[in-house]
Amino acid sequence: MADHDNPQEIAAKFLDKLKSSPFVMLGLMDGQHSEPMTAQLDDDQPNTLFFFAGKDNRAAKGGDAMVQFVAKGHDFFGCLAGALSQHNDAAQIDKLWNNQVEAWFPGGKTDPNLTLLRFDVDSAELWETDISLSGKLKMLFGGTITSDESSSHAVVNSVG
Repeated sequence: MADHDNPQEIAAKFLDKLKSSPFVMLGLMDGQHSEPMTAQLDDDQPNTLFFFAGKDNRAAKGGDAMVQFVAKGHDFFGCLAGALSQHNDAAQIDKLWNNQVEAWFPGGKTDPNLTLLRFDVDSAELWETDISLSGKLKMLFGGTITSDESSSHAVVNSVG
């Protein structure tokens, strides 16, 4: 895979892909398996993902964590490292609340089992697999795909 010339551009593409399909795998770096979660985005906090979870969820204790993402079209991949913590700010919960979340928490925003998890991204590796037509033909009929036919890759470190 070729290194991408503009990490900010590929990071912006990642956010667009995540907005259209916000499903990720989230796991603490404590040896337990990751689990599927729905990421909530706040445009005012670009290096942060939020997750509504039950207080009894294994990720609710927080700590060092990883998030893995695969776009719907399998044309974009991401692996993010950072810190996960509980962030039960009522204003943030109001801002991110939606009907999908309410389906999981019938007690609403004051459900006693509800917690909002905040994932602060420290670093990320992002891959965009925009394989050229010649690369797709090679995949179908065999052959070697060269780096100029394959994809873009970026390593992004959070500033802040």
